[in-house]
This record gives sequence, structure tokens and C-alpha cells, in this order.
Amino acid sequence: MWTHQIESLPDHIDTQLKPSLEVPPKVELKELPNHLKYAFLGEDNTLPVIIAANLTESQEKELMKVLKENKAAVGWTIADLKGISPAIVMHKIITDQDVKPVRDTQRRLNPNMREVVNKEVLKWLDAGIIYPI
Repeated sequence: MWTHQIESLPDHIDTQLKPSLEVPPKVELKELPNHLKYAFLGEDNTLPVIIAANLTESQEKELMKVLKENKAAVGWTIADLKGISPAIVMHKIITDQDVKPVRDTQRRLNPNMREVVNKEVLKWLDAGIIYPI
């Protein structure tokens, strides 16, 4: 029979990720629609943000000034998100002690999506969101 157990959550979880302001992440820039363009808050085209392409030069300067002053508020990676401990948003599936875990057979994935999924899985592994079993 299933019994309800309450576990205390850790205060924080150690991660190997450094904040983006210390170590800018390598990002893959995708093609944008004509009305948008990339701007960079860091040195050497790092810390990208997407802004409107139709801004005047003075508007763009003012926007970039505000963004650079507040770049700590932008999250490029999981390590940049502050205020909520990952321990709070984690969950655990509670099962009977005697239940043996099962693994479903692997399903085929559309070849076009395989590369996208692989990149996303690698990002999650690096961020410590998932771990191999």
C-alpha cells in the first residue's frame, strides 16, 4: 500500500555552471525575422539579446545603455536564474518500496528532430536538470 512520506529539500544544489557574466556561454544564433536583430551586451559578440531592427540610432543607444546597466537581470543559462532554489522546483515520484522500475522501449524519432533533441538534452545535462541513469 502507498504511504505518504515527506522529505526535506536541500537548501541549494551545487552546479558546475558559472554565471554568464563570469563565463559567457557559447550560443547558437539563429536567423531572425527582418524586423528583429541581435545586439550584444558583452565583449567579442557575447551575451546576445534580440532587439527591434527599426529603432533609430539614438533609441538603440539608449536601449543598449539600459540593458548593459541591468544585464545581471537577464538569464542566458540556468545558472543566471536567481531567487528560486532548484531544490524547490524539483519533484520526486513517490512509489511503493517494493515496486521495480521499468523502462519503456525506445521510440523512433523523426530524423529532423533528432539533432534538436540531442542539443536540448546536452543543455539539460550541463545545467544539472537531468542526469543519466
